[in-house]
Amino acid sequence: MKLSNQAVGSLMMALQRSLMEQTDIVPVLQEMNFQLNPEDSSQSELVVTNPPVINLNDVQLNEENE
Repeated sequence: MKLSNQAVGSLMMALQRSLMEQTDIVPVLQEMNFQLNPEDSSQSELVVTNPPVINLNDVQLNEENE
């Protein structure tokens, strides 16, 4: 069994969120729900049904002028 591209992206979003918020990633991973990808006829791929959401409203970007 493999992770679908969507599932890998969800894991990467969880990692990014954990890094941005400086929090533990484990609770986010424990909350993820996985299921077989309904579009995969071989039924060998997992997808995440509740991927993490990252809120960027409070993030300030530093822009450098050259």
